[in-house]
Amino acid sequence: MYHQTIVKPNAEEVALAATDWLVETIRESIAARGQCSIALSGGSTPKRLYQMIAESETDKLDWSLVTLVWGDERNVPHDHVDSNYRMVREAWLDRLDPKNHSKNMPKVFPVVIDLKAPDRAALQYEKQLRDVLENEGDKDDVPTIDIVLLGLGDDAHTASLFPETEALKESDHLFVANFVPKFSAYRLTLTAPIINAARNVAFLVCGASKRPAVDVVLHGPRHPDEYPAQLIEPKLGRLWWFLDSAAAAEVLK
Repeated sequence: MYHQTIVKPNAEEVALAATDWLVETIRESIAARGQCSIALSGGSTPKRLYQMIAESETDKLDWSLVTLVWGDERNVPHDHVDSNYRMVREAWLDRLDPKNHSKNMPKVFPVVIDLKAPDRAALQYEKQLRDVLENEGDKDDVPTIDIVLLGLGDDAHTASLFPETEALKESDHLFVANFVPKFSAYRLTLTAPIINAARNVAFLVCGASKRPAVDVVLHGPRHPDEYPAQLIEPKLGRLWWFLDSAAAAEVLK
């Protein structure tokens, strides 16, 4: 597994470096396979990345060859303030001028929401993922996402894989409704198998509060039930960490 850590002084420079990397990796994917799939993350640093794309990167790529799916979502309507889809739409997609960019828009597949039946919604989205993503082998294989963007919580959760929740044990499904006791709510999330099948996985992490989580994920001790981001180990893909100096302090030592 290829693993690289990139440290920048602050969150703005992390977002800028991640944007440059993302655009170049999309180019590589399109050149190699004629398309690129991206699983998007919530969070403040990814939000700034999406804003940067809308501000300066839209005309640099053929976005019609790019497929956007979501790595996780809250079990709320798409217009809810907590919706990751709403965040991406407002930070990026709604900021594009339809007169200039209507022919250069990515294909967008937000998570299906069913407030009363999140498990059913997760199964429906898993089917959609299989329909729109590339499979390396037969239809039962795990689809390959070109790029998965991830954040990291203070508790070392990533996507909506939270400590000591059922989704951490999932090996059959690619996308599940994960009940999180501390929120008394369901989160819908990619599981570790499909993340680890990706060609590129990138953590975007900023802030001193994330420092202990970064340290334990990278250096152990290894207890994935307590520190779920330790499950993320791409089998054949590349793993990237984009960190600001505050989050990386222990790593730099």
